[in-house]
Order: sequence, then C-alpha cells, then structure tokens
Amino acid sequence: MAEITAALVKELREVSGAGMMDCKKALQETGGDIEQAQDWLRKKGLATAAKKSGRAASEGLVGMITDGKSGVAVELNSETDFVARNEGFQAFVRNVTKVAMAVGGDLDKLKAADYPGTGRTVDEELTHNIATIGENMNLRRSAGLSVSKGVVAGYIHNKLADDLGKIGVLVALESDGDAGKLEALGKQIAMHVAAARPQWLSTEEVDTAALDRERDVLSEQARASGKPEEIIAKMVEGRLRKYYEEVVLLEQVFVMDTDKKIAKVVDEAAKDIGAPVKLSGFVRFELGEGVEKAAEED
Repeated sequence: MAEITAALVKELREVSGAGMMDCKKALQETGGDIEQAQDWLRKKGLATAAKKSGRAASEGLVGMITDGKSGVAVELNSETDFVARNEGFQAFVRNVTKVAMAVGGDLDKLKAADYPGTGRTVDEELTHNIATIGENMNLRRSAGLSVSKGVVAGYIHNKLADDLGKIGVLVALESDGDAGKLEALGKQIAMHVAAARPQWLSTEEVDTAALDRERDVLSEQARASGKPEEIIAKMVEGRLRKYYEEVVLLEQVFVMDTDKKIAKVVDEAAKDIGAPVKLSGFVRFELGEGVEKAAEED
C-alpha cells in the first residue's frame, strides 16, 4: 500500500476537483492508487465539482450578521435561485457567515477556516456541496467592519430568511453616545446605502483613476460648448460636485430626507445621540453584481 502523503492528496485533488478530506479518504480506501481513487470519488459523486466550475454562478445569497461593535457580510453564489431557496444551502450560507465573523471577514482566512462539524475547511465544504447539490457555487467575497466604540449596524434587502437576502449592507458609526439611537441611525443609513449604491465613503477616498476618467469626459463635454478654457475649468469642477453626489456616501442626498446630505444627517444626529458621531465605513454587497457581465464576456 502506497503511503498517503500530502503530495498524493494534492495530486488527486487537482485532477478530481474534490475536497482534501474526501481525497484523503479515497486514497485510503484504494490503497493509494490515484486512478482507483478517482473512480471511488466519481462513484460517491465527489469528483464532479471541477466539471461544474466553469458555469456562471450569479444567483445565491448574501449573508450578514452584526454583533454590537462588529459585523460581516458574505456573498455565496449558486447557478439558480432554486438552490438559493433550499434550506440546506441557506444553512450553509448562515454557517459560513458565522465563521466569517470569527475571522473578521477576511476572505482568504474564511476559506481556510474549519467548517463546523465536518473536519473540512470552508473551501472544502463548498466543493463538497457542489458535488452533492450538483451545480456550481462560489464563495465570492467577504468583508467585515468593526469599531472600538459605537456600533456596526446592518440591513438586508429582499430578505429570504433571517440574515439572508439579495443585498446586504453594513454601516460603522463611531461614537460614545446612546447605542440604541446609534443603531437606529445606522440602520437608516444602511437602508439608504442599499438604495443609493455609493461607491466610496468620502471624496478623499474616490479612486484617482476613476476621478481622472470622469474629469476627462466632463472636460471634453464642456469644450464642445466652445467656451474659453477658464470657463471650462469652472464647468468641470461644478459637474464633478454632481459626480461626488452620485458616488460618495457622505455627499449623497439622504433618501429619507432629500433636504439633507448624509454628512449633515450624521452631524445633526449627534445632538440626539448625546455625543459626536463619525460615519467611518460601509460595506454593500449586491448579489451577482458584475457576475452576469463577466459571464457574457467569456
């Protein structure tokens, strides 16, 4: 009987697409013979995952949980909405979200973390589920927010079950003020984020390349008017302010009070909450965002 080495397990995993623990079991059952081990995996339905890995997975669920001063959001995709409504898949997403909480939302750490009760990692359990359920899945992204003082609030849009839905939003508020009132404010802002789709928190965080690209477009549009360059420069700056209002959270008009920007809403909340409030971060995951486009380009 051949020795079941880590290299042998890795080789079988690469050719079969099955999880590490399943590969080790297959080799043990077949005396270390790679070909027989592949057949063993196929008979158990565990070697089919690799064949499905090229299929687009744009359905699924966003999982989100908060725990006072911290929170995480996870997107786990499937090929069909039918699977997303399956209780087993929902339980899997919920468990993965809990593991994500333990690792602060770091995606690499999440994939390598132990999945509870199986002896497999989260990544291996995902592969196992692909083979069991019979369609491609993808643990696409994970992110976390935390504060030393204040709250991390969350909101799920198009909710399918507790902490599961189509859009998940986290909002971090730093303050020494009333936690209950902070939570309520955070949820309102999270609902705004779900609807308004901001890309950045502040103007300082706007990606330089995106800003340069927008400035170039606006400059060309302004030059078409035939006005002098000094007038064009003022026109561009004015239009950039409008751009910021579209993509920067603090500059956006609050969807629940269109007379105020988010920055003003946060500033004015300090009086009711009893201490200054800082909106320090947000996460917005929308299910399948960009996946369909990527699949079409392939």
